[in-house]
Amino acid sequence: MQHIYFTEEHQLFRESLKEFLKKEVSPYIDKWEESGKIDRFIWKKFGEMGYFGLAIPEADGGLDLDLFYTVIFLEELQKINSGGFAAAMWAHAYLAMTHLKKNASNELRKEYLEPSVLGDKIGCLGVSEPFGGSDVAGMRTTAVKDGDSYIINGSKTFITNGVYCDYMIVAAKTDPAAGNKGITIFVVDRHSKGVSANKLNKLGWRASDTAELAFDNVKVPATHILGEIGKGFTYIMQAFALERLVMGINAHARADYAIEYALQYMSERETFGKKINQYQALRHKIADLYADMDMCREYNYSVAHKLQLGQYVVKEATISKLRSTKMADEVIYECLQFLGGYGYMEDYPMARLLRDSRLGPIGGGTSEILREIIAKMVVDKKEYSVPKS
Repeated sequence: MQHIYFTEEHQLFRESLKEFLKKEVSPYIDKWEESGKIDRFIWKKFGEMGYFGLAIPEADGGLDLDLFYTVIFLEELQKINSGGFAAAMWAHAYLAMTHLKKNASNELRKEYLEPSVLGDKIGCLGVSEPFGGSDVAGMRTTAVKDGDSYIINGSKTFITNGVYCDYMIVAAKTDPAAGNKGITIFVVDRHSKGVSANKLNKLGWRASDTAELAFDNVKVPATHILGEIGKGFTYIMQAFALERLVMGINAHARADYAIEYALQYMSERETFGKKINQYQALRHKIADLYADMDMCREYNYSVAHKLQLGQYVVKEATISKLRSTKMADEVIYECLQFLGGYGYMEDYPMARLLRDSRLGPIGGGTSEILREIIAKMVVDKKEYSVPKS
């Protein structure tokens, strides 16, 4: 099928990725969901296939491909029925590695970015805090200069890959009196003295490790600063548009997967002598769900296209996440209903899909926060522009 955003090369990449996930990932998903730990070998395989380097410059070992390869990567990860596994992969590639790609020195690129592309090192992003959540400027973690180093104290929470990672991209206040102009981003080795991680017990995303991190007098070299001192808030704001679009794309993809599965089930399930996909009430419900999903999907593609062109899509990406995650929860809830009692059984995918999807309206900025951002732009006519570095 021809598409205005996807070329023949994109479609070939999709088919290759599907085959890879089916062969190399799907057989292990139930094991990783049960254990809460993803085996290290799969990270290396992703690296060997170039999947972590889709958006990374060739000089750093990446492929430097357009954003729609990333769209495909995200979509197909949602169709193996493990939101946790998908989150571990994209949090590494599009949260941690994004900051290295944009602001790391040559030395840090060699030490962290290139091994991340190869799957030899796993990264996480530490911004959210137990008392801060979406209030980035209100973070309490501090970094105090000590000669040629900084001493970091504080905590982070809800950090994907935080337990089993090799390094952390950590935001801390180097000048607490300066508000959001006093935040700096550091690369911190996971096994640095004073770093500890507590694994959180979650409703969904069970294959991934989500941590509460503590930093107790952690000494970090000044050379591990990403970009400029005091510019951390700007860097975080610049990355938010991509993160929210990523979560919007994830949402439409898992809703699409839920509909596909429900349709397959309905084509096989019979009641009162006919397949249940022949009942008008169910057919019309599917029509509504598909329409909602497809509208979000096409909108998300348009936002990805704008981002690819270099536009600052803060409003569009915020809308993407707000509406797509809400839509996905509603679609999956209804698709579970189509399966009747089987939808409630763990042997079928809908129960896990429902749990995993529920994080969508929470992570990466709650829906309430997103509505306020949109309201400022629509009601108060506030204009957002690319933050000045």
